[in-house]
Amino acid sequence: MTDTHERGTGHAARTHVVLDAKGLRALAHPVRVQLVGLLRMHGSSTATRLAERLGLTSGATSYHLRQLGAAGFVEEDAERGNARERWWRAVHESTWFDDPELAEREPEAALAYMQSIAATYALRVQRGLNELQTMPRAWRDTFDLSDWALWLTPAEAKNLRQEIADVVGRHRAASAAGGADVPDGAERVSFIAQFLPEPGVPAPGGAPSAPAERAGGGGESR
Repeated sequence: MTDTHERGTGHAARTHVVLDAKGLRALAHPVRVQLVGLLRMHGSSTATRLAERLGLTSGATSYHLRQLGAAGFVEEDAERGNARERWWRAVHESTWFDDPELAEREPEAALAYMQSIAATYALRVQRGLNELQTMPRAWRDTFDLSDWALWLTPAEAKNLRQEIADVVGRHRAASAAGGADVPDGAERVSFIAQFLPEPGVPAPGGAPSAPAERAGGGGESR
């Protein structure tokens, strides 16, 4: 599992962090996942500004930022802070969690973290839907929500996941190589992948798989 947001600042962050038990427990809260994501996406900010985005009190936001700071996910931005305002910035560009043994040792923290990620993704999708009708037609036509039912072995599922990661990785590499020379008309695009095993579902007797749900092109069914 990878939770990734491009940084919105010139600060040279380390590329990614692989979660250990301490980090897993620190991120096992939806507010903290959202705070790290906002700092990665938009750059340095204060507890007050972040609280306004999330609809929280600055006190609660400050508490979560301190917990994230203690776990090494965020740090003070000394270049922007002063005696009156404390600015925070993300330390990493992405978070990696792909350790079955750690998940077995910390089942409650692992479940809470994954639930926090799922809740954050749901909010991002809903935010995109809310803004869909005001987007230019060209971007509305790229929108897509799809759900395919596939019959795969565990090995096949892992291979498919890796193939998708490789394709996304090529586009990410091309974007990074471009640096500041972003093509005209380019916008940030969120690609969220979910592999959800459904054990116990009766086999369809060899029937071919087909999309169960699909919406796209500005929300039109197709």
